[in-house]
Amino acid sequence: MLPFAQGQLAWPTGPIAFLRARDGAALRQFPLSQLVCEQSFRPDAELLEHAGLNVVADAVADAARHALVLVLPPRQREEARALLARAVRLASPGGIVVAAMTNNEGAKSGEADLKQLAGLAGTLTKFHCRTFWTRPLDDGIDTALLEKWTSLDAPRRIEGGRFLSRPGVFAWNRIDPASALLVEHLPSDIAGHGADLGAGYGYLSSELLARCAGITALDLYEAEARALELARTNLAASTSSATREFLWHDVTRGLPTRYDFIVSNPPFHTQSRADRPDIGQRFISVAAEALKPGGRLWLVANRHLPYEQTLNDSFGDVRVAGERDGFKVIAAIKARR
Repeated sequence: MLPFAQGQLAWPTGPIAFLRARDGAALRQFPLSQLVCEQSFRPDAELLEHAGLNVVADAVADAARHALVLVLPPRQREEARALLARAVRLASPGGIVVAAMTNNEGAKSGEADLKQLAGLAGTLTKFHCRTFWTRPLDDGIDTALLEKWTSLDAPRRIEGGRFLSRPGVFAWNRIDPASALLVEHLPSDIAGHGADLGAGYGYLSSELLARCAGITALDLYEAEARALELARTNLAASTSSATREFLWHDVTRGLPTRYDFIVSNPPFHTQSRADRPDIGQRFISVAAEALKPGGRLWLVANRHLPYEQTLNDSFGDVRVAGERDGFKVIAAIKARR
């Protein structure tokens, strides 16, 4: 928001799109009634909703064009380039695109990408961040590059076609080795109604349904809507008779259902890759709250993460089921009371 606050850019009267929008005090300096916020990460979307802002899953869906498009590109380069291309497409003739990134998330690369795509009119650096913006958009856009970058984060098949994934999703182009280790230690007698916390594109859930015939229902919880839609597609091929629910939900806020079992490869950092072991600790506490007495948790984590105290405080029986390559698999049983 710095170029607007300093008067280098004027806040328009027309519609404004904000891609990967996040709430913040800097927004409050400006009238926000015309702002449409696109955010697929549930915790950020909830903060925007609580602030009274208009939040949508897909700003492209209404086919509107915008006098201003604000964008916070992600760290992943292909996803970021695709997002910049979408921002340019969303701008009306004569509109501008304004982007901002932190320096440790590729701000220089993001600036160079937008310059290559549509040209730049200005740039500012402050707060260990960089903001950069286009000239009013007309015929100066590299249309060939626009077409190429638009499809960079399109869903595609991985692992020999077994799974559909896309850039920006966790471990998007491979099976995460920690999740693979967890699968190796899952017993075939897992049964009943269970949940996968932080389900990603659905690898763990797919393996559970393939290996455990006693599962009657499985709920997939995922904060990133882009990943959840992939999981829905990937589990459609399962021959299991278990019912499935796909829930766009922030696990740290608790779960609405009680379960016989839970599996999880919980996140331990923010989207900017900053370490946040407290997120994984909260996943463990929420799992303990949601499990029925005697219910089982199967969890995988980096060996160095400080989860033992939370596990011991929350469960009656905790053991390390396996270790490899810096990862540990934890099996925990909720005490019967």
